Amino acid sequence: MASSSSFLLLAALLALVSWQATASDPSPLQDFCVADMNSPVRVNGFVCKNPMEVNADDFFKAANLDKPRMPNKVGSNVTLINVMQIAGLNTLGISIARIDYAPLGQNPPHTHPRATEILTVLEGTLYVGFVTSNQPAPNKNKFLSKVLNKGDVFVFPVGLIHFQFNPNPHQPAVAIAALSSQNPGAITIANAVFGSDPPISDDVLAKAFQVEKNTIDYLQAQFWENNHY
Repeated sequence: MASSSSFLLLAALLALVSWQATASDPSPLQDFCVADMNSPVRVNGFVCKNPMEVNADDFFKAANLDKPRMPNKVGSNVTLINVMQIAGLNTLGISIARIDYAPLGQNPPHTHPRATEILTVLEGTLYVGFVTSNQPAPNKNKFLSKVLNKGDVFVFPVGLIHFQFNPNPHQPAVAIAALSSQNPGAITIANAVFGSDPPISDDVLAKAFQVEKNTIDYLQAQFWENNHY
């Protein structure tokens, strides 16, 4: 009986370790696997280009990340460099983004379903924060926030809702973010909830947000602009 219990415990531990090992981008099994964007084969990620045809340009992009970008309606512009821009990032589990913030601009609440983010402020000041996942009652989702100045670094754990806001009404701000996936993805909460196509039923959203349906209808009628380019 004891040996059976020990076996079950060992199996559970191995399953947990195995799950943790596959919870992010898989580790490469060769030096590189440059994405073959023209292959008809569909896999989790991209098929490898013939290594004999690989050249330096597969690992390069003249991205001009030193140049400011024009913020949009929400006052920010995210310029993401992932595997879709640099094919050599395939299987390497990393990407980078420049984020420009207008005065009082924000990168609105969003999540990255496949990546942890580490952000560095290059210019200006940012008020940043994230919210933890649902906790057992009576606990609530905990909000963690910080004011960052030039040179400061902050981490947003994978999958958690987070944001950045420039509190300065006169000066823009700039940040660089590194993300732990070749394709981190982004789900902007307001856009996903109120700007989906087709729209989520206003009955569902009115019940979820405990408001009148006309409030939901008003929100769904707005133009939910994407600030990721």
